[in-house]
Amino acid sequence: MPRGKSDRRKFLNRALGAAGAASVAALAAPGAVLAKKNPARKQVVTRGGQPLPPEALFSPAIRFGNLLFVSGVGAHDPQTHKVVEGPFPNQVRQCLDNLKAVVEAAGSSMTAVLKCTVFLTDIANFQAMNQVYHTYFTTDPPARSTVAVKELPGESPIEIECFAHVD
Repeated sequence: MPRGKSDRRKFLNRALGAAGAASVAALAAPGAVLAKKNPARKQVVTRGGQPLPPEALFSPAIRFGNLLFVSGVGAHDPQTHKVVEGPFPNQVRQCLDNLKAVVEAAGSSMTAVLKCTVFLTDIANFQAMNQVYHTYFTTDPPARSTVAVKELPGESPIEIECFAHVD
């Protein structure tokens, strides 16, 4: 058993060396196959395939291999870029429609969403958000965190970001 700092270091170096040698030996065993995969590339995904303006500070979504990372989307009308009017459930619906549009533009679907983070400017809207949210994720809903925040950019009362799988 190693006692001092120097002894621990020697012990760990020997252990790591042995583990590495065992890994190499396993690859050299008869029937072992070393698969060479094509490296994943980072791809920017935009709604409708529109190019990002040069002044853009972030991408709507990034696809990396079979993973999709969607930036937060708010309750903004895609044509006017203004928050939709009406009661809060309408704003949740618009937010989720915007999320769905980006997810589908990447070739995925709402059933492939793995994790959502929901930001609310008023936690009193939590139950109203849940009622609409459930209609978009009816079975096997994704993992989710909900966070109350003071305010959101663009004056939206809700913002949702997600991670999804792409086939």
